[in-house]
Amino acid sequence: MKKELTRAEEQIMQAIWSVGKGFAKDIHEQLEEPRPAYNTVLTVIRVLVQKGFVEYKTYGKSNEYSPMITKEAYSAQRFQSLKENYFGNSNAKLLSFFLKENNLDLKDVNELLEIIKKERHD
Repeated sequence: MKKELTRAEEQIMQAIWSVGKGFAKDIHEQLEEPRPAYNTVLTVIRVLVQKGFVEYKTYGKSNEYSPMITKEAYSAQRFQSLKENYFGNSNAKLLSFFLKENNLDLKDVNELLEIIKKERHD
């Protein structure tokens, strides 16, 4: 799945990921104030179902919604897209940008190096 979410869709997906499984009411309540209208949430959920991000089971007149993609998988997909589109798929350019923009000190850089070393050995 190489689809991107709009800002509104991502907001609803964050709520769905947080709830795990739930009805529209549960998802609506999970959203931060000011919440979009309940009907807006339902409309966005329908779009997410059409895009293949969300599935549902029907219980009577109600649908229980759950994510079809994990937050981690979507984050990895978005990160890869960001790296490809803005950094020419270069890890070095991405890391250089990250270091400059976040004003990391030597301690932070060393922590990152340790994480990289650990990940390479796992």
